[in-house]
Amino acid sequence: MGGAGLVGRLGHAALELLFPSRCMGCERGGTFLCDACIEDLPRADSPRCWRCWSPQPGSGLCPQCYAAPPPFDGLRSAFVYRGVARSLVHGLKYRGMMSLAPPMAALLAEVALDFDLDADIIVPVPLSGLRHRTRGYNQASELAKHLGRELDVPVRPRALERPRHTPPQARTANALERRRNVQGAFRSEDPAVEGNRIILVDDVTTTGATLSACAEALQRAGADSIWCLTFARED
Repeated sequence: MGGAGLVGRLGHAALELLFPSRCMGCERGGTFLCDACIEDLPRADSPRCWRCWSPQPGSGLCPQCYAAPPPFDGLRSAFVYRGVARSLVHGLKYRGMMSLAPPMAALLAEVALDFDLDADIIVPVPLSGLRHRTRGYNQASELAKHLGRELDVPVRPRALERPRHTPPQARTANALERRRNVQGAFRSEDPAVEGNRIILVDDVTTTGATLSACAEALQRAGADSIWCLTFARED
């Protein structure tokens, strides 16, 4: 881990110790996410495309998935990326609030159980080495670690690698540019992938371009099935 990333991570940890935890929704003390605010989170409920989980009237596949199915078996997201759900993602991703990972992972576990997402291993979407050194941690790995504990499924944090650094997807204008941005950016050389059912974990998805690129790498490594699970989804 790079020095800058380590200092940042230790600094965020020190702040969490010095200041009492407050709910990210209502700012009441005692917890980072209270029961009342959990109930108010914007759930990504049906009707949605069975494959990519984008909103649509009725069930079945959306036109995009019907015309060009993504390389994963399905995607499920717990919440819509707005309000408190967005604050939670930003707190974990950009502010180093790793204490958010356990409650967020517990909510992800509920989704996995609701949809019977059986898996042999859990794999997080990786960061590039540069971004990991700068940030000091990978938010998807933090979610995957705690999700594995919730589901009693082993986590393979290095099953996917991101040898090529790419600009952040949030700065990319449209779906086509996002796909081009991550094309060929991932690889998997972990023998544990071959023949196994995988849950691929990330914090948030927009167009699904990153998840698709990861799924393609896992397919090449011989994965039996790939289900994507994210905390939030932009609609």
